[in-house]
Amino acid sequence: MSAISNEYENKILDHILGTAALTSPSVYVALFTASDSTGNTLENLEQGILTNEVVGNGYSRQSATFTAASGGSASNSSNLTWTASGGAFGTIVACAIIDSDQTDSAGQGGIIAYGSIASEKTIADGDSFQISTGNLTLSLA
Repeated sequence: MSAISNEYENKILDHILGTAALTSPSVYVALFTASDSTGNTLENLEQGILTNEVVGNGYSRQSATFTAASGGSASNSSNLTWTASGGAFGTIVACAIIDSDQTDSAGQGGIIAYGSIASEKTIADGDSFQISTGNLTLSLA
C-alpha cells in the first residue's frame, strides 16, 4: 500500500498521543478501476473520497485479516478473491483498505490505506482477481 489516508493518519496520531482512543475496525479491501477524467483516484482516496470503485457484476468488498505487525509492516493473512459475474469489472489499478463494507450516501467511507496495484489487470466477465496471502502489505516508515 502506498499511503495511509489523512483521516487515519489523524486517528493514529490522536491514539498514540492519548487525545482519542482508536478502536480496531473491521477491515475490507476494495478495488478501483482506471482513474477518472481528472486522474485523481489516489488523491481522492487520500482525502477519503471514493471514486472509481468497482460496482456490480458480483463485486463486493472483501473482508480481510492481517498478520501482527513486525518490522513496521503487516500483510494479509489469507487470499482475497473477486470474480466478475454478469459483466466485466474493468481494469483494476488500485486497492484500498476500508473500515466498512458499505459506502456512505456522500460517496465516502473510512479509507484506512490505499495504493496502486503493481500490475494493472483487466477483469472480464468470468475472470477473477486475487491478492494472494502476504501480497497486500501495509507499512509505516
